[in-house]
Amino acid sequence: MLGRPIQKTLTIATAITAAALFPLNALAADDDPLEVTVHKVSDTGVGEKIGTIRLSNDESGLVIDPDLKGLSPGAHGFHVHQNPDCGPKAPDGSTGAAKAAGGHYDPADAGKHAEPWGEGHKGDMPVLVVDQSGNADRPVLAPRLTVGTVIDRAIVIHKGGDNYADEPEKLGGGGPRVACAVIKR
Repeated sequence: MLGRPIQKTLTIATAITAAALFPLNALAADDDPLEVTVHKVSDTGVGEKIGTIRLSNDESGLVIDPDLKGLSPGAHGFHVHQNPDCGPKAPDGSTGAAKAAGGHYDPADAGKHAEPWGEGHKGDMPVLVVDQSGNADRPVLAPRLTVGTVIDRAIVIHKGGDNYADEPEKLGGGGPRVACAVIKR
């Protein structure tokens, strides 16, 4: 009889210790859906809000669901960048629109731009399509990303499209950065 209460106490103590050492709820929270605010950017800094992007996980990857207004119609390069900062001053001291966001998120040091399902930067995402009224509301899927992998990064929208290569222009040829969102919990 005395063995059962002691065993039960030890089991509860073990569960409490395990929960303290391995906080599963904290890990799961990193993958909860998240909404980020997108602002226009320029050489002088962060400008007006142009909408939001909702980030959520799907069994196939990261779903990026934009609700944006005020962009030029057509395809735009759309990437996760290294740093959670949309300011104009880069870590190396140079300046320009959203330069503080750094380069494309590339944890494996692929060193090349490619399609979202390829072997390039992990932050390479499908193009953002903007309609003739300047609105973007078509979701895209980034199969190599999750909400948890993009927290503490930035999403950058470029002026032009993206050919998913470094030729004839580096980083898909999207050109200047026109909008940016910091991804934070």
